Amino acid sequence: MSALRLRAVDAGYAGRPVVRGVTAEVPDGGWLAIVGPNGAGKSTLLKAIAGLVHHQGEILLHDRPVTSTGRRELARTLGFSPQSPAMPDGLTVTDYVLLGRTPHLGALAREGAQDLSIVDEVLARLDLADLAGRRLHTLSGGERQRTVLARVLAQQTGVLLLDEPTTGLDIGHAQALLELVDRLRRADGTTVVTTLHDLSFAAQYADRLLLLDGGDVAAEGPPAEVLTAERIRRHYAAEAEILTSADGHPVVVPVRPAPPG
Repeated sequence: MSALRLRAVDAGYAGRPVVRGVTAEVPDGGWLAIVGPNGAGKSTLLKAIAGLVHHQGEILLHDRPVTSTGRRELARTLGFSPQSPAMPDGLTVTDYVLLGRTPHLGALAREGAQDLSIVDEVLARLDLADLAGRRLHTLSGGERQRTVLARVLAQQTGVLLLDEPTTGLDIGHAQALLELVDRLRRADGTTVVTTLHDLSFAAQYADRLLLLDGGDVAAEGPPAEVLTAERIRRHYAAEAEILTSADGHPVVVPVRPAPPG
């Protein structure tokens, strides 16, 4: 069964389309990485899936249009982590992660023992239990990114939308975060859709890539089919070699152009 389907989706702001004619499908438990150069429309497409940006065409979550799904119900089905989430300095890690339980609370209801138990479990899975009482402003970049992920996981949704989850992280912390997402995906059967700048990471973790450029779909398919030197040159204006890792994944290696003369 498909967790997510996009059919001829246009999305944008104030009547101006930023992405056009996007068609894609993600099965239950799959991982789709949306890639492309700066300004390609990656974040806009992710926001459209989350119901935050107006769209035309069809976006179906488990065969149900997001437009016919109420905000609270959508938040119980789909967890969205923006590229630059608001993280109030005065909150502790536990306070912030508890915000993920909001869609499950009734009007004027407060978090109960079950909500706190879910948050404790999420913090333990993400190795954040020792930081539960820490203020957000005291966290390192990697700790903040894991805390953002913890808030989304506390929603207990079947679909995760992560907008550039490795932004600002060094290669070790970025790899650790993506490994964590992949372990959770395999353990829980969660469907993952991410935007990623690092093409090699995208190829290692995602089942399929959707390459956008100028708001249009330039390619879609398995990483080995989408990532070619010619496409990197055309859509990123960069020279690169596509190598193959020991486990068979494409690796994009920038190649310095020959000096003039």
